[in-house]
Amino acid sequence: MSRTRALPQRRPLPRLTTGQISELQPDLADPVEYRKSGLSLNHVVGCPLECGYCVRHLYENFAMKAPRALMSDEAAVNALLTHRYFRPHVTPLQLFNKATDPMLPVVKQHTFNTLRLLDERGLTNHVLVITRWRVDEGDCAVFNTFRNIKLTVLVTHSNIQHLGIEPVDSRIAADSLRTLYTNAQSYRTILYWRPIVPGLNDSGADIAYARDLAEHAHATVYTGLFFREEMAAYYREQGLPEPYADTARRKIMPEESEARILAAFHQPANVPAPWGQLFRKTSCAVASVHGMADYNGHFGIRELCDICPLAQLQLCRDAWQAPDLEVITRQARALGATGPVEINDRAILVEGLDEHPRYFLQHGFGYQVHDRRHPHHPRRHGRAGIGWPQKDTA
Repeated sequence: MSRTRALPQRRPLPRLTTGQISELQPDLADPVEYRKSGLSLNHVVGCPLECGYCVRHLYENFAMKAPRALMSDEAAVNALLTHRYFRPHVTPLQLFNKATDPMLPVVKQHTFNTLRLLDERGLTNHVLVITRWRVDEGDCAVFNTFRNIKLTVLVTHSNIQHLGIEPVDSRIAADSLRTLYTNAQSYRTILYWRPIVPGLNDSGADIAYARDLAEHAHATVYTGLFFREEMAAYYREQGLPEPYADTARRKIMPEESEARILAAFHQPANVPAPWGQLFRKTSCAVASVHGMADYNGHFGIRELCDICPLAQLQLCRDAWQAPDLEVITRQARALGATGPVEINDRAILVEGLDEHPRYFLQHGFGYQVHDRRHPHHPRRHGRAGIGWPQKDTA
């Protein structure tokens, strides 16, 4: 049976003019950005969903509700594939995860076309599509046509009931997850349970609901709130209850909330996978559902792995290998690293590199690359110190 399927025909999104693009923040005007879970392609900006904690606050673009294109899909894919950090079959990719939702009716034609353009190149890279909007069986049929890329559709679901913080009914995401899971053939789907915020969606009933919803996904990732000053300012302007007294550069996931989540998911009788397919990190879940080792090398942070299925743990153990110090030093220096480069049994430590080149190295070597100025403290798993005992931050 043929796997081809005609893509939905709609009029392409209007494009921003050169003048309009020049008024955007440079990080938003540039369609390619490196993030921890992959090299991110964002040539459509604007979203009507108004989630209070949206990362678009950081780009001063939250008020732009109508999606608009920066360029054609073809030009965007060319920018991605010619980017200095792109490596065929290696670099994980993300699509429309910064400035819009890829499954909005006016956006998904560009999502499908961009995926097609990547797939037709014969690329086998991981490609992540993250949505909280409606996905129907027809959309699943299109996702199933891609033969080469390792496609993962992650469905963001929070179950936050406060309409000022989460205007989108979480039942939309829950329905999409079930539809995606039921119809999955060549792609995989993940419950992206986020953001978990104390007092908003971490009650026993919330956790039980997420545990049940996890039965309709190939894996589940849970994570906390990314709460920067830009988000806090929006909360104050809107008169919303601020979840934390302080902001942080990393996601906030309190220890007490995590402990209750792990207790609820724990099934000791399931010896091969005592916590099921539950993961702390996105890349761990994405790699797992495709039967591969984690491309971010989280195996070096051993306490991250204590909930992983045993089979996945073995995959990561077999693949995890410290790089040669001379090789990593040479590459880090070429990218602008200063100071000594060090390799220990957890990570490569560098100085003078921002996130983009660090992620490039990390995905190339499958080994964590940390900025020496911002250490990852034991048990916090790279999270903010808020909600963790002081003894764990020393």
